[in-house]
Amino acid sequence: MLKESETTEFKKSTAEVKSGVVSIAAMLNKHGRGEVYFGIDDNGKILGQTIGRTTLKDVTQAVVDNTEPKVYPKVEARSIKGKDCIVVEAHGSDSPYFAYGRAYIRVGESDKAMSPQEIESRILIREKLLWEKEISEETLADVNAEVVKEFMRKAKTAKRIDFDFVNVKSTLNKLDLMHKNQLTHAAEILFCDHNSMEVQAAIFAGTDKLTFLDIKSFKGNLFSLRQQAEVYVNGNIKWRADLSESRRKEIPEIPERAVSEAIGNSLCHRDYTNPKGNEVAI
Repeated sequence: MLKESETTEFKKSTAEVKSGVVSIAAMLNKHGRGEVYFGIDDNGKILGQTIGRTTLKDVTQAVVDNTEPKVYPKVEARSIKGKDCIVVEAHGSDSPYFAYGRAYIRVGESDKAMSPQEIESRILIREKLLWEKEISEETLADVNAEVVKEFMRKAKTAKRIDFDFVNVKSTLNKLDLMHKNQLTHAAEILFCDHNSMEVQAAIFAGTDKLTFLDIKSFKGNLFSLRQQAEVYVNGNIKWRADLSESRRKEIPEIPERAVSEAIGNSLCHRDYTNPKGNEVAI
């Protein structure tokens, strides 16, 4: 027997087309794909569906007219155990999708309204992804080839990629960092030394951050920025000497790994559509 799931929804007939459109939006927001069957009840019993001359067109129009961003589904008649049904298939990665002006998320076999916070978060993620794929003003000549090679070496060692470095252009194409022979913004910030990225680092006299004792501005590709920021922090925090063993050991007040992870997370999760750079305060 057929069953409903987070990517499959059943409707008795096209009289329930409105809730079917809601289910499509909810499934796209959760999984980026989904199917709605008209002619099957909630328990998976196949009832069949009357399909007139314009039925498929009407269902398609209902989906297209009442979703935003627009969803263009595949709608077809299908015989299931000898009974006519309608199957609507949709795919999309432009979340959040709205149906009849509201955003929904698939939870089990139900469609729940998304909270304003969830919607805002998804919009920010979508804008970030769109920005990363936009064409950069930098060219292939601006790419630091040594940084690309080092990235590839580490990625191969970690078994995150399955191809070898041949040249910069082919590597960036395989990493989906070029479009029609032009660099994307993602390629620019990762591998170009001259870009819009900046990290502001400062040492303050107190926690109120009103008086600073030192301030530095770092520029460069993303990997260089991380390294520069780590060196700055580790060079300006307190260290103590452990003499309990035969060999002197220097211990920082903040573990170096914690510093590295904090700076890495700051760079990875920032909103690149915002021109304001990252800040490091000590």
